[in-house]
Amino acid sequence: MPEIALTTVALLCLAALVAGWIDAVVGGGGLLLLPALLLGLPAGTPASHALGTNKAVAIVGTAGAAVTYARKAPVDVGTAVRIGLAALAGSSGGAFLAAGMSTDVLKPVIMVVLLAVAAFVILRPSFGTAPAPGPATRRRRIAAIGLAGVGIGFYDGLVGPGTGTFLVLALTGLLHLDLVTASATAKIVNCCTNAGALAMFAWQGAVLWQLAAPMAVFNLAGGMLGAHTALKRGSGFVRIVLLVVVTALVANLAYEQWLA
Repeated sequence: MPEIALTTVALLCLAALVAGWIDAVVGGGGLLLLPALLLGLPAGTPASHALGTNKAVAIVGTAGAAVTYARKAPVDVGTAVRIGLAALAGSSGGAFLAAGMSTDVLKPVIMVVLLAVAAFVILRPSFGTAPAPGPATRRRRIAAIGLAGVGIGFYDGLVGPGTGTFLVLALTGLLHLDLVTASATAKIVNCCTNAGALAMFAWQGAVLWQLAAPMAVFNLAGGMLGAHTALKRGSGFVRIVLLVVVTALVANLAYEQWLA
């Protein structure tokens, strides 16, 4: 593990706490956590080490949020697990290809992804505020396995940030879920994508375990707190958080890309 100042470790743990809360409420905690790792790790550290460490931290917070949601939210665990297994395979493949990716590629990709999310949510003001009447059809469930499972799982292994948000959007649109139930379902799926990607990164030796351990504790606390908040406040609150988070991160990345 590269030498990292204690102050930097403390700041990374704080970022992990906030990212855990954000991820549990609406997904996308990696949009804060991964850039924090990219900035906090010493110059010359391979991008794959930031990606791998991010997965080791995120899987703990995601698991905590999933357990919290499963106790109180109406989650279809069977559907979530089927999508999750497809996502595990997709994320393993994405992580395998991510080993040679540089940080110069990551930041523009994250920014494009954020802009797409922001545009979608702004143009659909009623999206996810209430579930559509009737259960999702078999065709929609298969589409969810393909898109939310294999497709978004592959993205999670390759890049990662925003996976939870994309899962919430896909599950809300395809399975007619409200945002709280979609967030709960996304946490189960996200556990699988994180597991597949983490296994591949660990096999490649791209996880900084000594740094990941304290960050994971803070991420777990944030994840459980975020799940409780979303369950208490409802879909309207989740949508507001989604817009605030995406807008702030787009502005930050735009500044770093063109003005800094």
